[in-house]
Amino acid sequence: MWLNKVKQKLIADEPVIGPFIGLQSPHVAELFGHAGFDFVVIECEHNALDAADVEHMLMAVGNTEAVPIVRVPYLDVPFIQRSLDSGAQGIMAPMVKTAEDAEKLVRATRYPPEGTRSWGGLRPSKYTLSSSEYLANSNDNMIVVLIIETLDAVKNLDSITDVAGVDVLTIGKWDLSLALGLDPSKQPHADVEDVVEKVTDTAKNKGIKVAISASNPQEIREALSRGARVINYGPDYTLLSHAAKEGMSVFRESTGQ
Repeated sequence: MWLNKVKQKLIADEPVIGPFIGLQSPHVAELFGHAGFDFVVIECEHNALDAADVEHMLMAVGNTEAVPIVRVPYLDVPFIQRSLDSGAQGIMAPMVKTAEDAEKLVRATRYPPEGTRSWGGLRPSKYTLSSSEYLANSNDNMIVVLIIETLDAVKNLDSITDVAGVDVLTIGKWDLSLALGLDPSKQPHADVEDVVEKVTDTAKNKGIKVAISASNPQEIREALSRGARVINYGPDYTLLSHAAKEGMSVFRESTGQ
């Protein structure tokens, strides 16, 4: 039977970790998948990936043990449809502001009668060789992640978390900072951290997992200590930048340059 390993871990309250891939590279996505992460998030909100590019990256992740998740540009049902039909096992959506937004997202990931998704999942059904198995198990094995990053989302948090089918809430600290009139490059901000606590407490009470972003080992430890069950690691270009700067720092220190 087709099972989503990350979904099963979350049901068992086991922590999971995965990187964001923003460099638009199938090779980077495949590398991280082979590195042992539980999932890989293909970032489509802040770059120029189209549906064909997404499919190539999903094929790369599909060559590994990692679960592929697509962060869609918005609550774009056609893009969600294409991502799932190309092999995504979960959808992460930005700018979710209301319970209606959350319901729209959940329904777009489910086949009727639970949702509105139409049939056409060629890659996940192994090009129709496993259509019955995929159709029977897809709804129960889909991951839905909402990004809480607006003041409207914070205001409507209680009703948003009442929506059945929402698995994970992740906090967009940069956009929250902007919404609060704060400089996101100068975090932490007390007001943003208050939102993190509110989201964490509300989600816990509703049986929803919380994702917290980390870009280094210490931040991973801190996120886990705050009750996160999902660690968004990276993104890839941040990890690469850190490695580059660290190497150059050691070189300059060792050579006196």
